[in-house]
Amino acid sequence: MNFTSKRKSLKKVYEPFGVVLAKSHITPNIITVISIVFGFLSAYFFYIHKPFTAATILFFSGFFDLMDGVVARETEKASKFGAVFDWLADKIVDGAVLFAIGLAYSTPLLTIIAVIANQLHTFIKPVVYAEIGFSQRQKGKIDDPLEGIGFFGRPETLLTIIIFAIFEHFHLFGGLEFGFKVIAVLTILSLMQRIIYLYIKYNKDYD
Repeated sequence: MNFTSKRKSLKKVYEPFGVVLAKSHITPNIITVISIVFGFLSAYFFYIHKPFTAATILFFSGFFDLMDGVVARETEKASKFGAVFDWLADKIVDGAVLFAIGLAYSTPLLTIIAVIANQLHTFIKPVVYAEIGFSQRQKGKIDDPLEGIGFFGRPETLLTIIIFAIFEHFHLFGGLEFGFKVIAVLTILSLMQRIIYLYIKYNKDYD
């Protein structure tokens, strides 16, 4: 399931929290920094084998990642730098958390594969923006051709990490060792889905 493609429906759930947070006068970029701090804390607790604590902190990292955009729109402080910073923050957190889980629960080779696949899954989007373009920007968000393509993106990755971290805590279903393999495989398949889509749709000469 691609949660990103359901953005409009999901906004109804989390946007009210951002509206409240906007009244605190905290800036969107500070919220992004908070998300990064929570991300690194989560990575640390994964590394020292405290999966439940790490999963809880990761949830808050993801929560604040959603909030920065809402606060930016509510306070009319959206900026081009903020959009770029948000992208960078996501990949910094993802890389740190996956790397920490890989070191603690998996093999070096699978860790490298999982981290690279995760980064490429997102990196392909700005490449598409640069080479193919996008139709328009709506309320600060790019309306791009890959919005609904790729069944296993960042939201699905974070949710899977949290679920298997809970399994790890209760010693269920192979825990994070198995969960990390699932994440690696699904990320690669989702990346291939995006590449195949782009090949079918855009494999033609420039006009």
